[in-house]
Amino acid sequence: MSKPSIGIAVIAKNEIDRIGELLNSIGFADEVVVVDSGSTDGTPALCREKGARVIHQDWQGYAAQKQFALEAMNTDWILNLDADEAVSEALALEMRQAISDADTDVAGFSMPRLSQYLGRWIGHGGWFPDRKVRLVRRGQGRWSQDALHEQLRIDGRTEQLKQPLLHYVYRSISDQLATIDRFSNVYAEERGPKSGWFVIAGAFHAAGKFVECYVWKKGMLDGLPGLIIAMNSSWYIFLKHSKAWEMSLTPAESRQSSGVDSG
Repeated sequence: MSKPSIGIAVIAKNEIDRIGELLNSIGFADEVVVVDSGSTDGTPALCREKGARVIHQDWQGYAAQKQFALEAMNTDWILNLDADEAVSEALALEMRQAISDADTDVAGFSMPRLSQYLGRWIGHGGWFPDRKVRLVRRGQGRWSQDALHEQLRIDGRTEQLKQPLLHYVYRSISDQLATIDRFSNVYAEERGPKSGWFVIAGAFHAAGKFVECYVWKKGMLDGLPGLIIAMNSSWYIFLKHSKAWEMSLTPAESRQSSGVDSG
């Protein structure tokens, strides 16, 4: 019996500064498909140079874009990756063995994800193991999405892998803050206008989040990056509560709170 094939499905746009790490780590794959939504920085050319099949697809949203990539694959098993991720040699070997040994009712595998931030691999603070379902038998998974996160849903039994998927999260602190700003906007729009008490509750929740990340989940062991992660996690909690309260203000009240005099 021949060994089952494994392919890589990736979505990308203007990722030339980091997708090379991914492409260099997937030499084990039988097929690589990159669905590009209009890069202008040379990402498609680099992917083709590295042996990937590149398909242009206008942006449809994260889940729809990943579903398109998933359906473009021809291999028995598909590993779904983001452009800021990479596969360790240990994970590649474990996946190959796992799909060869998989019972017929096993449709997918999850794996821990290890993130690098500010030059350090983060092992605490709630960032690890950050387990994700990414490896799926062809035809037995689909991508769905809530307001903030897309998720690969498996039609069948899933098993766990031990070796980590590598994640080069955020290009900088500013990149993290931009993500926090975007996610807090989505949260506020979902929750709708709230009273001032919601902000006060958010302050207590934010303080608790810092203690959770830095002390209880041992973020302190990750040095200064661990402290920055805990502070930014706390800030995200406070910001999303504050933005929900801001939605309750009239345009005139909003101008006054920002110090703008309409006169």
